[in-house]
Amino acid sequence: MKRSDQLNLVKRIQALSDTGLVYVENEYDRERYEELKEISLKLLATMADCPLPVLQNFYMPVEDYPTPKVDVRGFVLNDAKEILMVKESEDDKWTIPGGWADVGYSPSEVVVKEIVEETGFKTNVVRLLAVYDKKCHPHPPQPFYIYKLNFLCTICGGALKPSFDIKDVGFFPIDKLPELSEDRILKSQLEQLHKMVMDDDHVVYFD
Repeated sequence: MKRSDQLNLVKRIQALSDTGLVYVENEYDRERYEELKEISLKLLATMADCPLPVLQNFYMPVEDYPTPKVDVRGFVLNDAKEILMVKESEDDKWTIPGGWADVGYSPSEVVVKEIVEETGFKTNVVRLLAVYDKKCHPHPPQPFYIYKLNFLCTICGGALKPSFDIKDVGFFPIDKLPELSEDRILKSQLEQLHKMVMDDDHVVYFD
């Protein structure tokens, strides 16, 4: 079994233990679900190469049915068909602008907000390009189970201005990409998104 498949099984065990803790009706079962959760966290810490105390702080107490986290990204091209990208302070590598979905905002509102905050550019959302399930793509191991929404956006104002948590902003041709933050985006995904726009392909990709 591939390491990525093993990691997904551990995440599934964690989700099942969280679900059990939400609906548990007696202390005997609660102890078993809590032990399962602790085992899953230890396995995740080993497989994701993350210290257990740090990993434990990632997760809020579960009070409802556990669901995937949602990452929202904006795919923006300039007139030369180069991709707008940001350099993350966290790992000093590049990705397309975006981040976690915020409660109270629609996905399209999130992506517009993230782009202007990270790059200084105001944008309009054109359409949804792709929905990626990270387990279906060769991203590095991560503790969360994540869906990634990728929107095509066009610049309608503003000016290039990196935010406090972004080290740099720039446009890159598809055949000369910088070192990528593969937790966030893969070369294969950028190539697919770029081709969809160039081909005017309006079929939304999904896993």
